[in-house]
Amino acid sequence: MSEPIDWLPDGTPYSPRFGDRYHSENGGLDQARRVFLQGCGLPAAWAGQPQWRMLETGFGFGLNFLVTWAAWRTDPHRPRLLHFISTEAWPVSAADLLRATSAHPELAPLVEQLHAQWWGLLPGVHRLAFEEGRVLLTLYVGDAQEMLRQQAPTADSVYLDGFSPSVNPDIWSTHTLKAVARCCRRGTQLATWTIARAVRDALAECGFEVQRVPGVPPKRDNLHATYNPRWEPRPRTATLPDAAPQASTQHPHCLVIGGGLAGAAAAASLARRGWQVQVLDQAAEPAAGASGLPAGVFAPHVSPDDAVLSRLSRSGVRTTLQQASQRLQAGQDWGPTGVLEHRTDGTPGLPADWHAGPGADWTIPAPESAREQAGLPPDAVACWHTRAGWIRPPQLVRALLREPGVTWRGQCAVASLRPMPGADAAAPTEWQALDSQGQVLAQAPVVVIAAGAGSPTLLAERWPLQPVRGQVSWGRYAAHLPPPAPFPANGHGNVVPSFGVGQTDNPAEQPIERGWIMGSTFERNVTELPASAPDQLAAHQGQWNKLQALMPTAARALAHRFEARLAAGEQADGAATPVEHWAAVRCTAPDRLPIVGPVDAATLPGLWVCTAMGARGLTLALLCGELLAARLNGEPLPLDAKLARALASERM
Repeated sequence: MSEPIDWLPDGTPYSPRFGDRYHSENGGLDQARRVFLQGCGLPAAWAGQPQWRMLETGFGFGLNFLVTWAAWRTDPHRPRLLHFISTEAWPVSAADLLRATSAHPELAPLVEQLHAQWWGLLPGVHRLAFEEGRVLLTLYVGDAQEMLRQQAPTADSVYLDGFSPSVNPDIWSTHTLKAVARCCRRGTQLATWTIARAVRDALAECGFEVQRVPGVPPKRDNLHATYNPRWEPRPRTATLPDAAPQASTQHPHCLVIGGGLAGAAAAASLARRGWQVQVLDQAAEPAAGASGLPAGVFAPHVSPDDAVLSRLSRSGVRTTLQQASQRLQAGQDWGPTGVLEHRTDGTPGLPADWHAGPGADWTIPAPESAREQAGLPPDAVACWHTRAGWIRPPQLVRALLREPGVTWRGQCAVASLRPMPGADAAAPTEWQALDSQGQVLAQAPVVVIAAGAGSPTLLAERWPLQPVRGQVSWGRYAAHLPPPAPFPANGHGNVVPSFGVGQTDNPAEQPIERGWIMGSTFERNVTELPASAPDQLAAHQGQWNKLQALMPTAARALAHRFEARLAAGEQADGAATPVEHWAAVRCTAPDRLPIVGPVDAATLPGLWVCTAMGARGLTLALLCGELLAARLNGEPLPLDAKLARALASERM
C-alpha cells in the first residue's frame, strides 16, 4: 500500500504516520533551492565533472530531486551524468505525488515525467531514468540505514532530509548518520534544515565539520557540513570487488566483441557516459545471432517467495521499458501491451499478499476478460503482467548501436585476445583483438566479451557455459487482417501475435505486413545451424502442441497454417511455407543467470564480460549493460546489491 496522506486546508500534505507536514509553510521550493541545492554549493561544485552523485535521506514528494534536476537542465557546465540516490521507507501514491507538486507550475514538465515512472515501488532498489538516461534517480525503498549499508554508494553531495527529529528520530540517529558518512568521500558537502544539537553532535562524531548558516524563513539557521574526518577513514566495504581502474581516465575507450543485444546494450551504456566504443562482430550486420529473433516477449518472472529471478526480472523490465520507449517505434518495433502468463503447471505464482501492495502494479491474477480472449478453460490458472510486452530484437540492437560514441565494425571475427603493455600509467594493459591469422583487428585498454555462444572460446573455456539452440515458428499476414490473438502470452513457450515486419524510419508509413511468432525450443548442447529438415519439422510440431495448450485462441487462428506445414513434412518449400522457421544458438551459465563483470581483475585487468543472457535477453540485457557501466565508472548500482552479486562474474 502507498503511504496515506492527509491534506490540510491550505493544501499542505500531512503525514498521519509521523504527525507532521511534509514541507515548510512556503511550499518547500525555497527550502529545496536554498537549503539543499545551494547549501551543497551546487551547481558550481559539479561544473565540468563527468558525473555527480547526490544522496538524499527521505524522498517525500521529490521536490529536492525536481529542483536539482531543473538546475542540471539549465546549467551549461553540468556533468554528463547526474545520479540522484534517495531513501524512502514509505513511498507516497502517484496521485498524491502529482497533487503535492502541482503547486509549482515551473516544474510541471519534470513532475509529469516523474509521475509516469512512479509505479511498482516494492521494497528494494528502483532505477528511474530521465533525459535519455543522463539523469538517473535511484530509489532505495526501505529503512535508510539498512539500505545505505547494503548498497554503499559514493556521494559527492548529501541532502539530509526527513521529518523532524522529534517525530522521526530514526532518520537522524547516530547509526543512520554513520551509514551516511560511510557513503561520503573526503570533501563531500552536506546540507540540512535542522540545527538540532543531537544532529550536530552526531555529524561531528561521524567526521563532518559542521557550521550554522543563515536559514530560510521562518527558520533562522540551517546546517552546512563537510566530510573531513581528523582520522583516516577505514577502507569502504565494497558492494562488489573494486574492479574499475578505467573510471578515472580522461577519454576512456573500449572494444565490445559481439554485435547482439548484450554487446549493443553494453556499448550504448558506456557511450552514454562518454566512452568511445568500437563494436566488433563476425557478421556483416548487427543482430546476426540469437538477437536476430524476429520478435520476442519481455515480462517479469513471478514466484511465491519472490525469488532472485523475480526481483531481477522486474529491474530488467523497468530498464527495458525506459529504453524501448526512448528508442523504438511503438506498434511497429515494440509494444508495451501487457502479457498474459498461462500458468500451465496450475500454481498461482504470486505471493499471497501481492494484490495488497505495489506488486499489483506489475502483475495481477488474470482478469476474466483476458482469460476469455485467450480462450483458456475455466479451470486454467493465469496472471496478467501489466508491465510487459513484445520487442523486435534486431530493431533494438540497431537503435542501441546508434548511440553517439559507438562505432560498428562487421566482418571482424575475433579469434583470440592478447594483453600488451599499455603506454598510459592509468591503463597499464592494452588488449589486442586478433583474427584467426594473428592479425590485430583493434586494441583498447578495456575489452567487453559479449559474444553470446561465441564467448566461451574467447574466455578460453574458463567457465562451464552451455550452448542452447532455440528454434521458433513464425509467419506473416497482411497488415489489414486481424491478429491471431489480442495480446502476447507466455508460460510453456510464448507467442507474439502481432509485430511489424520489415523496416521503416517513418512512423506515419503503414507497413503492408505483420508477423506472429511462437517459440522456442531449448536444446541444450546443440549447436548445429542451420537445423536439419527433421529437426525443423519436430520443432514446428512441438510449437504447435505448446500453442494449443498455451493460448487456444491463437491456436484456432493458426491451425490451418500449422496443419498445412506439418502435412508438407520435411520437403516443404521454405519460400512458400505457411509457417516459417528461424533458429540460433544461445548461451547460458549453470545457474541460468547472465554474467556481468571482470573476467579476473587481478590477473587480467581490463577484460570484462557481459554474456549468458540465455532466453531472457529482452528482459535482462539492458539492465546488464547498465550494471557493467556502473561498475566500470564507479557509479551507484542500478539494482539491489544482492541481485548485482547474483549477476557478477565473481560468482563464477
